[in-house]
Amino acid sequence: MAKIAVEQPFADVKEALEEKGHEVKLFESDENISGYDLGVVRTLNDGNSDQFDFPVVSIEGMSIDEVVSRVEDTLSRLS
Repeated sequence: MAKIAVEQPFADVKEALEEKGHEVKLFESDENISGYDLGVVRTLNDGNSDQFDFPVVSIEGMSIDEVVSRVEDTLSRLS
């Protein structure tokens, strides 16, 4: 499955994605990370949009189920 970076403090999102078989790591919002298939962040804005070298999903206003669905939809479009 995919290697996904999830912004702190969303451990519940991390667990839900791990249950789907993904490899997931939590990261701090100011941490510079690379080498992932997808990122999950609280909010995507101009200040952090160039921080990642992979696609990013913003979870603002979504339930955990909606986040998992959006992540899997995005991953399916990437493959």
